[in-house]
Amino acid sequence: MTSVTMTVNGKKMSGEVEGRTLLVQFLRDTQGLTGTHVGCDTSQCGACVVHVDGLAVKACTMLAQEAEGAQVTTIEGMANADGSLSVIQQAFQDHHGLQCGFCTPGMVMSAADLLKTNADPSETEIREYLEGNICRCTGYHNIVKSIQAAAASLRG
Repeated sequence: MTSVTMTVNGKKMSGEVEGRTLLVQFLRDTQGLTGTHVGCDTSQCGACVVHVDGLAVKACTMLAQEAEGAQVTTIEGMANADGSLSVIQQAFQDHHGLQCGFCTPGMVMSAADLLKTNADPSETEIREYLEGNICRCTGYHNIVKSIQAAAASLRG
């Protein structure tokens, strides 16, 4: 067992992990942050996307030890300081991008990553960016609409 410490959603968190412990397991099983989902165990679905030092990563492809000392943001850390939904989360709710909700955390985290670098993505750019996220409801239309609405809100 190895001790790991990282800052998750602004709070320092530590735990004992085996060398094979994935970041998603550390977040869910050790820290109780169950918003990050495991959908496929093969890194294809994107339900486990979190931000590590500002970059979107699939938490099922990263060992917890690799995040030692990192700044990690999960879906739980996306809400505003007062607990209200972030602009992206609110857009998903308003435009029916939530659907069954299983893929939503990964979609929101990926959308946030996209909108950091592209404030006005086209529908094609959004669809291409989401290629690493699978919605098993097959409802990408409302997810794309949600991201476009969030982008418009963030641009003001």
